[in-house]
Amino acid sequence: MGSKLRVSGWVAAGAVAGVLATLQLQATARNSVGQLPLEELQQLAAVFGMVKTDYVEAVDEKKLITDAIGGMVAGLDPHSQYFDKKTFKEFREGTSGRFVGVGIEIGMEDGLVKVVSPIEGSPAFRAGLKSGDLITKIDDSAVKGLTMDQAVKRMRGEPNTRVVLNIFRKTENRSFPVTINREEIRVQSVRSRMIEPGYAWLRVSQFQDRTVDDFSRKLEEIYKQEPNLKGIVLDLRNDPGGLLEASVAVSAAFLPADAVVVSTNGQIAESKAVFKAAPEFYQRRGGADPLKKLPEALKNVPLVVLVNEGSASASEIVAGALQDHKRAIIMGAQTFGKGSVQTVRQLSPDTALKITTARYYTPMGRSIQAKGIVPDVMLDETAEGNLFASLRVREADLEKHLQSGQGAERKDEVREKAREEARKKLEEEMAKKAAPVKPLPEFGTADDFQLAQALNRLKGRPVLVSKTMTERKPDTETN
Repeated sequence: MGSKLRVSGWVAAGAVAGVLATLQLQATARNSVGQLPLEELQQLAAVFGMVKTDYVEAVDEKKLITDAIGGMVAGLDPHSQYFDKKTFKEFREGTSGRFVGVGIEIGMEDGLVKVVSPIEGSPAFRAGLKSGDLITKIDDSAVKGLTMDQAVKRMRGEPNTRVVLNIFRKTENRSFPVTINREEIRVQSVRSRMIEPGYAWLRVSQFQDRTVDDFSRKLEEIYKQEPNLKGIVLDLRNDPGGLLEASVAVSAAFLPADAVVVSTNGQIAESKAVFKAAPEFYQRRGGADPLKKLPEALKNVPLVVLVNEGSASASEIVAGALQDHKRAIIMGAQTFGKGSVQTVRQLSPDTALKITTARYYTPMGRSIQAKGIVPDVMLDETAEGNLFASLRVREADLEKHLQSGQGAERKDEVREKAREEARKKLEEEMAKKAAPVKPLPEFGTADDFQLAQALNRLKGRPVLVSKTMTERKPDTETN
C-alpha cells in the first residue's frame, strides 16, 4: 500500500511539475524571472499527491490546482486575486459597467433592499419603481436576512428572464408585486444636477469603461444649462476606484495640459510610468479625445472635491492630483488609502490573474498607500457629527496590506482605541434596544450636509468644519 501511495504521489508530482515547468518557461520568456525553487515545487507536488490519494473522499484535480493558485495569490495582498470563470465574468461586468438585471441602484434599510434610484430607461424605471421603495421579496425569497450581494445575485440573471419583486411603498403605505424582464443594463457611473443657479454637483460613483464619455457629456449639459458656471462640486465619496486611465482623464479635464496626474513604480519596466493630462494617456486606441469638446473655462472654474473613507484608488488619484496642483479644495474625511495598481493578465479565455504591479504616487511624489488623502477641510457626515465613522475599515486595517514604500509602517494606536470605543458604544446601544441610527441622506440631495458645506466654501460663506475629526497618524515613519 505504501509503495502504491508513493508511486501515485510521484505520478501526480510529474503532472504538476510539468504544468509548472511550462508556466515557468512562459514566465521566463516574458518577464525574465529566475528559476523556480525545485525543493518547494517537490513539496507542492507531494502535497497534491497525498491529498489526491489520501483524503477522505475523492477530490477534483482541477479544483485542487485552482485552489492552490488562489491561495498563492491571496497571500500577497488584499487586492491580488485569481479569477476563475465565474469571478472573471463578474469582474468584467464591473469594469464595463454592463450587467443583466433590473436596473436599480440599491442600499439597505431595516434589513430590506432600498431602491436608491432606478436607472433611467431600465426595466425597473419603465415598471415604475421609485426612489425609497423597499423590496421585501425577490421571487419566493424573503429579503430579510439576505446580504446586499445575495439580493443582487437574485435580481440578476439571464436576458429576457422574469423576476418578481414585492414592493413596499412608504409614501402610499401599500405593498404590491412587480414583474420585470431582465435586460442588459449600462450602469451610470456619473450623475449631475444644478444645486442652484451657477453651481453644479457632479458625482462619479466608479471609474469604468464609459465613465469618461459620460463625464464629458454631463459637463457639456451643465455648461449648456449654465454657461457662466461659478463653481463645481466633484463628488467622489464612496467611489471605490476602477480604471486608472479614467481617473487620469477626469483629472485632466480640470488641469493644465501636460500636468503630471500620477506616477507609478514597481518591479517590471512597464510599471514605471508617468501619466499626464494629455489625450495619449487616457484616450482609447484609435478613438477621439473625449474631453476635446469641453469648454476652456472648466480649467479655471472654482472646484471643491468631496471625499470620505470610502473613496479609494482611482478616486484618490484624482483627489491627490487636484490637491497637489492646488486646483481644488479637498473636503470631507481622510480617504481609504489604496495606493496600488493592479494589472489583469488573462490566463485563458475564461480565467485571469489580477496582480498588484505598482504603487502610485501623487504629482508631488506622495504615496498614499495605507494612509490616504488628507482633506484640506475636515467635515463631519452630518450636522450631528460622525456617530460610528471610526468603525469603517480602511486599507491599513486589511490583513497583508501593502506598505507605503516610504518608510517602516507603525501601528495607529489612536485609531485602534477610537475603533474599540465606537464598537463598545454600538454594543451598548444595541443592548438598550435604542432606536436605530438615522440613515445618512442620499448624496446630492437637499439634506446632504457635506454638499451644503462644499457649496458654502464655493460661495465664500462660513463652513462648519469638524470639531472632532483629526488627521490619522501617519502609517509610516522615516528610518
